[in-house]
Amino acid sequence: MQIRIKHVIERVPGGMMIVPLVVGATITTLAPHTGVFFGSFTNALFTGALPILAVFYVCMGAKISLASLPRVIRRGGALLCTKITLGLLAAFVFGHFIGVEPIRSGWFAGLSTLAVVAAVNDTNGGLYMALMEQYGKPEDSAAYSVMALESGPFLTMLSLGVVGLSAFPWQTLVGAILPLAVGMTLANLDSELRKFLSDGAAVMIPFFAFALGTTLNLRRVWEAGLLGLMLGMMVVLLCAICLIVVDRAIGGNGTAGIAASTTAGNAAAVPLLVAAANHDYAAAAASATVLVAASVIVNSLMVPPLTAWWSARATREELKTSLQAAAQQAL
Repeated sequence: MQIRIKHVIERVPGGMMIVPLVVGATITTLAPHTGVFFGSFTNALFTGALPILAVFYVCMGAKISLASLPRVIRRGGALLCTKITLGLLAAFVFGHFIGVEPIRSGWFAGLSTLAVVAAVNDTNGGLYMALMEQYGKPEDSAAYSVMALESGPFLTMLSLGVVGLSAFPWQTLVGAILPLAVGMTLANLDSELRKFLSDGAAVMIPFFAFALGTTLNLRRVWEAGLLGLMLGMMVVLLCAICLIVVDRAIGGNGTAGIAASTTAGNAAAVPLLVAAANHDYAAAAASATVLVAASVIVNSLMVPPLTAWWSARATREELKTSLQAAAQQAL
């Protein structure tokens, strides 16, 4: 008898990231010493998010084709630059009012500049491409080959460094993007390596998600639930408004802009990576991880129906414009 586990997991938005993360967090919440109890490889999996992520970013880099860049640079580059700009603005504004440390008390306890910037910077590529395959054009889907440069902690570190919140040594900044660059280089030198490495990216996701989940306590997730909901909604609202304007300005109808208004599942790992590179963010990393994970869930649920609604609206407008143009020509 076959049980369609993968099919069920994939029915959950961002399921391959969210479900293992929740499983890991549940184990840690109910039995926090499980990894230590079993030791060996089991404990290594419970504590090995960083090594798995390093491999994941090599595989992600292999998905980026240099040959495809000229064809999609206009659309993907515009969306990428907009997300980078929004990340910089978030770092500047929240850094000015909050600083490096998280808010300690009150309604916004746990909120940090790190959480906001990490949630804004990285787009959910799998969700974006799935939505574009259904509601967009081929170049819309291909645009993620450029937007994939968002992946990892590099842009978050860069945003925080540019606005003066904290300095990261150049070795750390290079090290954050080096696995992605290595994967991209190898894949563009050898098509067989491209397939070999890019196929591995999807396999890595549930494993680093589980390892990341084991660092979370679901009691904290519950406590940060309302704040996580607000962060997820803010990311969608802020990004959608800006990205729709940019998408329309470069010849799209805004659908790609909404589809890109998400937080990537792997962005939940960014606070941990940033804190590992700069201990000034250690205090913010735990709550930021929870908030970013909540943002992933919230906007993964919000964006698909919003994209479908906007696409239908844009299609009606295009049809109406075409009919009016035809009527004027007939006259």
